[in-house]
Amino acid sequence: MRRPRCPDITAEGKRSILGVSVALSEAEAHWRTFFQGLVQRGLCGVTYIVSDDHPGMAAARKAVFGPVPWQRCQFHLQQNAQAYVPRLDQRAEVARAIRSVLDCPSRHAAELRLKEIASDYAKSAPQLARWLEENLPQGFTVFALPAAHQKRLRTSDALERVNQELKRRTRVARVFPNEVSLLRLTTALLCETNDDWETGKIYLNMENQTRPSV
Repeated sequence: MRRPRCPDITAEGKRSILGVSVALSEAEAHWRTFFQGLVQRGLCGVTYIVSDDHPGMAAARKAVFGPVPWQRCQFHLQQNAQAYVPRLDQRAEVARAIRSVLDCPSRHAAELRLKEIASDYAKSAPQLARWLEENLPQGFTVFALPAAHQKRLRTSDALERVNQELKRRTRVARVFPNEVSLLRLTTALLCETNDDWETGKIYLNMENQTRPSV
């Protein structure tokens, strides 16, 4: 069973869990219902979304949140690119090349660097070159954010850590008799996480919002 959940960063720079649900798949219909439920419960003022490129989530995100800027998780971009690397001995080299793009100081610099590496692989790995040109710019949205916030908001790492903890804690039960039992345990675990976030250190310094140059 899938356990979609949605973390948020508040105006004070603290993280919080907005919601959780249980489903047998991550189809667009479920994600849309989930997002619409958040809006109906009062979610508003969303200014930035970061996630992987899951098709069901992408369709639901566009339907519910429309033009809100979306950042494709750079970690997942790195992973997805490996499927287009023709030789195993090229993987480390390609990973470094992609990192050199994503670590650029501005979107303009990243776009120039992307052109360079796409050109480098145009003959030796044409499918990879095309994929990079089409997909890597989806990881550039973060360049519009304050420079001090970019490192933490360029990936969905905060959610991935929560996922790992949920897997660790739910693995003990092995088998759940129904969706309700899974939802009950998952909700309790996420409430613990949310309490820790609310009482812990801020995740982002919202006073430091100097916009980067592009």
